[in-house]
Amino acid sequence: MSLIPYKYLMPTRVECGNGISEKTGEMIKGLGASRVLIVTDKGVRAANLLDGIVKSLLAVELDYEIYDEVEPNPSAETIRNGTQYLKHHQSDAVLAVGGGSSIDTAKGIAVMANNPGDILEYEGVGKIKVLPLPIIAIPTTAGTGSEVTNSTVITNKQTSFKLAVISPYLFPTLAILDPALTLQLPQGITAATGMDALTHAIESYTSKAASPVSQAFAIQAVKMIGENLTKSYFVGTNIENREKMLVASMMAGVAFAQSRLGNVHAISHTFGGVFNIPHGIANAALLPFVMKFNLPACPDQFKDIAVALGKDVTGLSTIQAAEKAIDAVIEMNRAMQIPLNIKDLGVSLELLPKLIEDSMRSGNVLVNPRLTKPADIQLIIEKAYYGSLEEL
Repeated sequence: MSLIPYKYLMPTRVECGNGISEKTGEMIKGLGASRVLIVTDKGVRAANLLDGIVKSLLAVELDYEIYDEVEPNPSAETIRNGTQYLKHHQSDAVLAVGGGSSIDTAKGIAVMANNPGDILEYEGVGKIKVLPLPIIAIPTTAGTGSEVTNSTVITNKQTSFKLAVISPYLFPTLAILDPALTLQLPQGITAATGMDALTHAIESYTSKAASPVSQAFAIQAVKMIGENLTKSYFVGTNIENREKMLVASMMAGVAFAQSRLGNVHAISHTFGGVFNIPHGIANAALLPFVMKFNLPACPDQFKDIAVALGKDVTGLSTIQAAEKAIDAVIEMNRAMQIPLNIKDLGVSLELLPKLIEDSMRSGNVLVNPRLTKPADIQLIIEKAYYGSLEEL
């Protein structure tokens, strides 16, 4: 790892604190914006999570409009419609309030406000040529980490494919972490988004493109998630647990923005595009199976992950200790009632050839710690379908 040249870039300003979203207006005003487009979904709006934020915009005389058409696994069409909405209202900054879908949609809109063509033309790395409008992100889940990443993931409904657009221009200008906004999260969303963050941290830590910097963020995120996710799930109203989960999710985002991810995301994005399965749940269900596949390639890192997740590895061999990391993930899934196979998520093996092809198209396969061929993707999907870790 240390022999590979690496760089570290994280230009996003992060503000964290209980109730800090009520200062959103003055922070955006300080960026020089005058007309803000709020990008969110109908659930966030119905839960009144925008109230304090909107009040803060009005307090500093910032004009705003709300675009609340964001859906899970957001589509290119949603970004096209949002861009038209933004241009009609002449907004000069984009404020995302919600989960990863809202933040990813906001990024796409901010890019297309200033760049020609269609968002689908920007798939891949470094294709955005013109700086987007300022992006401000307020996550209401802990979660995707998209508030500090250089990517957005979009679904092409015509091909049922989730594609990634990656550019240093996609780092938000400002991320505002307010744990008070996560207190109303249903248990299921707490579990799904928390396991998404854990997957980010684990895949980043073991990535071939990892660096000492990204790994430091990643392993601390693993530790904080291990200590706080199930507490957030079972208690829900403890603001300290919620804040630590928000920070851990952000740190995992910082990590994978530097290192990319791995086979879990390569496959789960495919499931989202084809079956519209929620991203976090797909990651959680796949994670033990990809970890078992990857274990021979990175046992030392898995041992570190086991310790970070609170496992006692005293007296164990490196391989035995590494296996404890998989055990810990399975225990977390089971505790939070996440399916232990992907069949229960609605995956169909009838579409296996497309699932393999689309998974191999992901750049995440290239940085997965274990060399991966199409037959390996097939094996992982089949084993995960039946919930069997044997012979992986």
